[in-house]
Amino acid sequence: MPNRAPEHLLSRRSWPEARFLADVLRTETVGGGLLLLGAVIALIWANSPWRGAYAALADWVPWPGGTALHLDLDLATWAADGLLAIFFFVVGLELKREFVAGDLRDPRRAALPVVAALGGMAMPALCYVTVTLAAGGAGLRGWAIPTATDIAFALAVLAVVSSHLPQGLRAFLLTLAVVDDLFAIIIIAVFYTADFHVLPLLGALVPIAVFALVVRRRRVWWWALVPLAVLAWGLVHASGVHATVSGVLLGFTVPVLAKRGNRPEGAERGDGPDEAGRGHGPGLAERLEHRWRPVSAGLAVPVFAFFAAGVSLVDVDLAGVLTDPVVLGVVAGLVLGKSIGVFGSTFLLARFTRAELDEDITWADMFGLSLLAGIGFTVSLLIGELAFGPGSPENDGVKAAVLFGSLVSAALASGVLRRRNRAYRRISERESRDSDGDGVPDVYEEESA
Repeated sequence: MPNRAPEHLLSRRSWPEARFLADVLRTETVGGGLLLLGAVIALIWANSPWRGAYAALADWVPWPGGTALHLDLDLATWAADGLLAIFFFVVGLELKREFVAGDLRDPRRAALPVVAALGGMAMPALCYVTVTLAAGGAGLRGWAIPTATDIAFALAVLAVVSSHLPQGLRAFLLTLAVVDDLFAIIIIAVFYTADFHVLPLLGALVPIAVFALVVRRRRVWWWALVPLAVLAWGLVHASGVHATVSGVLLGFTVPVLAKRGNRPEGAERGDGPDEAGRGHGPGLAERLEHRWRPVSAGLAVPVFAFFAAGVSLVDVDLAGVLTDPVVLGVVAGLVLGKSIGVFGSTFLLARFTRAELDEDITWADMFGLSLLAGIGFTVSLLIGELAFGPGSPENDGVKAAVLFGSLVSAALASGVLRRRNRAYRRISERESRDSDGDGVPDVYEEESA
């Protein structure tokens, strides 16, 4: 009986998938830069002589009479509950696409990012719990804070330190973050819903179902879809479940595959996410994702970062902050837990399945990417607010810890990945060579021959 060829981890994706991935990475990288800009402005303003104006802006309530509808929210809460719903809508679209037409539809390819994401969430939580229990158990409610990877922040760092990372690693980081977001959504819904009301949640199913019926007809009637989405958001918010969950549910309703024969003018056969011939051209999920991702990356996440990252260190006992078990737990979870969890689970999966890394990738690359996964920001700050409450001393410590832990992870990842950038450049030049000028790199034509 002939020996089976070893399975290759982090191998190159198909050409249509590679093009889609490049567009996503480009948008998220720009969004990561805007996210960093928003966070830096917030930190400078919150520690300047005008810090009172920053606090007043964050605490301003645009609609003070909206108590009955639970809409008497300040701007910081609107950013966290409202704008982030757009971010999670894009996450929902991306998850649906990955499960239907991406890597996650193939159990063999899905195993690596799923296992890595689970390890990359379990180890940070374990690190946090260990540190806080050693200090008496205070702050255990924040166990999930260091479990999330911020893809926009991570890709922004990656673009600066290593612009020629092999496609397999970039795809792995993106898919890992998508699966990471899925588990984070479950954690938020299950563990951080304090005051649950079942009737508004059941009521939210009505606009979500109507939204699903409209998009199933491949219709993009904004005059209908936007009010339905807002109504679903309001009812989920009133139920006590975090309102951003509504974005994910709406994203899940959007069909991924284009109808057979529904091919845009000028499109080539095989374009889009569906490689099985079930449709031609991009499906509605991809088109909506293409439209809303810039809004998410360019507006929703940076504005949230602006309001969430403004921790004031004026008159703060830095020694006390640095010895706070919540701060130490978050930093340990992001820096140590993430890298050990992602790298260790990947290594064990390869060891037990006898799989091998793709020929262009080394374990040093994988370790650098595992360090990069320790950059947690958007979802980590959101969970911190849900765990301890906005404006609480613990939440201020969480903000400082997330910023510090993410910067340390970014610095360590930069040190590892910079050394491999020359090799990455040679790989990138080879993969982008198009000798016949047909727009498809030679390496993809060789694989399909």
